[in-house]
Amino acid sequence: MLAHTSADSGTLQEMLLNPGAVGFCTSEGWVRQTNDGRLVSAIEYEAFAPLATSERQAILNKALAQCDITATCTIHRTGHLPVDDLAVWNGVAAPHRDAVFRGCHHIIEEARRRVSGHQGVDVTGRQCPSDIVGKRGP
Repeated sequence: MLAHTSADSGTLQEMLLNPGAVGFCTSEGWVRQTNDGRLVSAIEYEAFAPLATSERQAILNKALAQCDITATCTIHRTGHLPVDDLAVWNGVAAPHRDAVFRGCHHIIEEARRRVSGHQGVDVTGRQCPSDIVGKRGP
């Protein structure tokens, strides 16, 4: 799911509540402040919604089929996102812990490989291609 505004992770988590699931795992990607040693103030995410949505759905369907998970949800933000803003949220529920980790990992890796479209904005305001979603801080 694409979102131009921020998402509440608690609300997203509630969407995955399932009596057959005993394990739950999330992964959040934030905009970090550096990339390749350069200071970055923001990223700009763009997406062609029909293609991004169909690719994301294919990724989720494959995870549901291959990873023994009962539910999954993903949000990918678009637009101008400053440092520390939530850019990506993935959640997975499953009957076993190993399945939630495997499912979450599958979704993250496939999304990075198949659905990416962002540019960094350095501290001078100049746009530069970069991969700057990840852990907080340098």
